[in-house]
Amino acid sequence: MKTLNQITKILIAVEDSQYSNHAAGYGLDLAEKLHASVALLHVNEVPINTPYITDPLLNESQVVIPDLMELQEESSKKLLERISESFEDKVPVYTFTKVGSPKDEILATAEEWGADLIILGTHGRTGFDHFISGSVAEKVIRKAKCPVLIIPNKETAQ
Repeated sequence: MKTLNQITKILIAVEDSQYSNHAAGYGLDLAEKLHASVALLHVNEVPINTPYITDPLLNESQVVIPDLMELQEESSKKLLERISESFEDKVPVYTFTKVGSPKDEILATAEEWGADLIILGTHGRTGFDHFISGSVAEKVIRKAKCPVLIIPNKETAQ
């Protein structure tokens, strides 16, 4: 395991949320101090197993899964561009968009890119919400081959 001064690659998993923005900001500060590169990763989950998403009772037009995936891809690109721009050339930034299970894709990208540290924001869900959604952060911590830094939700951190 590398020491703090040997960390040169930081993977930050992001989504379009305040929790994620907070984690990305923290990751940027750390990357600047360590003179490390940053990889921003956004994972789109695979849509449900049907060719169409629609409610026929509401007389909605059908959205085909490939169309939905294309919209997700475009949204991911915009999110990663927005976050990258906020880094203002302070550190080298790479971006990755993946499709699949967030836990699996975070771990695979960390391995492929050779990340020395993974940074994740957390929603701070508890109780039933946590039971239903599980915790991506918890699952990543259990399987990661490098240290994982969890940036808590500001509201639960106070």
